[in-house]
Amino acid sequence: MKAVVFDLDDTLFDHTTSATNAVRSWVTELGVTPTDELIAQWFEIERRSFDAWLAGTLTHQGQRRARLREFLPLLGQPVPATDGEQDETFEFFLGWYRRNWAAFADARPALEVAQSNGWRIGVLTNGSTLQQNAKLEQIGLAELVDVVCTSQSLGYSKPAVQAYHLTCEALGVDPSETLMIGDNLDLDVLGARAAGLTAEHLDRAAGITLGELIRRTG
Repeated sequence: MKAVVFDLDDTLFDHTTSATNAVRSWVTELGVTPTDELIAQWFEIERRSFDAWLAGTLTHQGQRRARLREFLPLLGQPVPATDGEQDETFEFFLGWYRRNWAAFADARPALEVAQSNGWRIGVLTNGSTLQQNAKLEQIGLAELVDVVCTSQSLGYSKPAVQAYHLTCEALGVDPSETLMIGDNLDLDVLGARAAGLTAEHLDRAAGITLGELIRRTG
């Protein structure tokens, strides 16, 4: 191996915990008691809206507005009438989300091991360029990453073969020399393997860690 490419959300960055804490704080701020059901509904709405952005049927800001239009009525809250007002409302959630950004405990040690192996380090994420780079900066991992590729910057989303190939090109390595690690079996493992990369599934529920996957391949 000459390079390793990591997914970001729920691989290096703990999106689920960050977003859960953010929704709980935001909902409480609105005078509503947060429940597990509300949190589950938020993530289901997030998934549908985000998939619509990746498919090109919504803009990135549009998928945020779509989330509000579905979620606020569940709280008994009115949906702001204009796009600008919806954007302002979504900023309250984003503020809480940013305050809760955190890396997984095994993220930095895994990157440091990859670096000590002499590997180039990349991140490939289906997300917006500005926000994903901001996450890496805030959680203290940006300095260890050589290349950050997003679906927005590439024009392709995982599992499109081009997304993996363009990331390898940016790293200056061949797909056959590259390891991909991520939490999503379809996007980070099967898609990467179809593009000619070696890929390992980060199944945290099964107790697997990033360091274990690096050692297994390195």
